[in-house]
Amino acid sequence: MYLHSGCQIAVSPDTKYFAVDCLGVEVTRATLGIIGMGSIGYKVAQRARAFDMRILYHNRNRRRKEEEEAVGAHYCEKMEDLLQQSDFVMLVVNLTPETHKLIGKKELGLMKPTATLINISRGAVIDQDALVEALQNKVIRAAAVDVTYPEPLPRDHPLLKLNNIIITPHIGTATVQATRMMAEEAIANMLAVLNGQPIPSEVFPK
Repeated sequence: MYLHSGCQIAVSPDTKYFAVDCLGVEVTRATLGIIGMGSIGYKVAQRARAFDMRILYHNRNRRRKEEEEAVGAHYCEKMEDLLQQSDFVMLVVNLTPETHKLIGKKELGLMKPTATLINISRGAVIDQDALVEALQNKVIRAAAVDVTYPEPLPRDHPLLKLNNIIITPHIGTATVQATRMMAEEAIANMLAVLNGQPIPSEVFPK
């Protein structure tokens, strides 16, 4: 959360000097726990390895051994083990009945008091009332979320009043390049249908 408070210090009209004891937390050699090791979670692991992070992951299905070794990831069969060991916990799961409020009071209580929770999946994966309580009572150090429920939050929501959370407006894929790639993929699928060819990104109902 040093970035959040640091920005406020830098632009505040009351700032006369920068304090030397305003310290952040290293990600290098810290433990990252990834909950949901699909294609996006795996790409997160690839990037985290560049920071020499220790990578744990929890997933419905374990990745192949060679995939684990490629990013240095270690499988946690129990999510509780991942929560207890991680300095940063990142949620990268689909929202399903099974993952709705996956992280609640119990799970937050298992995390380190120095840990940061990061959500780039869907807002309802976290019990937001429990998150408010955990941040207010310093059960965890901080949170960073790109998603909430609802979006946007009501302007009087207690999460908006806390200084140990960063909230961004669901902009994880909001780049010129990503938007262009999504449009190109949609066009490729439409052309495949019109030409009677296999659909590149076909979705099969369960």
